[in-house]
Amino acid sequence: MANSLVFQIITLLCFLSAMANCVQFNYPAVFNFGDSNSDTGELVAALGDILNPPHGQNYFKAPSGRFCDGRLIVDFLMDAMDLPFLNAYLDSIGIPSFRKGCNFAAGVDHPTGFSTSFKGKRLDKYLPGQDYFQKGLYMFDIGQNDLAGAFYSKTYDQVLASIPTILIEFETGIKVRFENIVCSSFSGFPMFSSCSLGILCRHYDQGARNFWIHNTGPLGCLAQNVAKFGTDPSSLDERGCVSKHNQAAKVFNLQLHALTKKLQGQYTDSNFTYVDIYTIKYNLISNYSKLGFEQPIMACCGFGGPPLNYDSRIACGKRKRLMEPQ
Repeated sequence: MANSLVFQIITLLCFLSAMANCVQFNYPAVFNFGDSNSDTGELVAALGDILNPPHGQNYFKAPSGRFCDGRLIVDFLMDAMDLPFLNAYLDSIGIPSFRKGCNFAAGVDHPTGFSTSFKGKRLDKYLPGQDYFQKGLYMFDIGQNDLAGAFYSKTYDQVLASIPTILIEFETGIKVRFENIVCSSFSGFPMFSSCSLGILCRHYDQGARNFWIHNTGPLGCLAQNVAKFGTDPSSLDERGCVSKHNQAAKVFNLQLHALTKKLQGQYTDSNFTYVDIYTIKYNLISNYSKLGFEQPIMACCGFGGPPLNYDSRIACGKRKRLMEPQ
């Protein structure tokens, strides 16, 4: 399924290319910002947590910091670009190489983010060349945690009303405070900071020109959301997904798409590519049987069996004694 998803992303990028030519994967480095969908070890390193099998079992043969039993979309994309997998920024054990980019994505990514830096000339050989920051690709995956989390404390209408505020934060990051990131340098190497909703402008000021902005996927099809908000069958769509969650995601994506076009108009010397992750994922869910799956939205790692295999009391890879209901 992951290979199919990456193929559809690459195909979609061919159509979205501004010059009507297929995207050429010739970037010397990639800098990724997002959440658990592309976290390759950031959250685990930050919290000192340990992931247990089945995380990582299908490819890495052991937990690799990814919330997945194998590779993530970002890993397949790196393969397509003939680049090594991205190391998580906070995973500094053994001094990993960041010469081909860095992954700032974290499983609890939110607009506030955090700030830190590489320092010391002895690290030069582990960092990208100066021109890689200008020629590299900057990928952003935003919206999922903001919207999904909002439904726990807000009504549907309130969630919709909050979307412009989320995107204003994103746009504000484009326009102001260029000096806060990638502007301090040592021996020609810039400082890194991570904040996925306020970072594009600061990279732009330092010469970054290639941006991919991934929209948010069909939140209503996540087993967690179906279990929590889909107990009433009337709240589900024909695929068994929570309708209001998916509708909120669509509204968010429409506004994000408009903002992406606006940014392209403002920064005409840059390439902003809007990637419709929602449509790709929903099409995969809609055609699950053709792809060899028996259940379209069932959690691969969970408890309870079909159709969701999800229990909020037990995290993936954990063991826990549950009391039988009285």
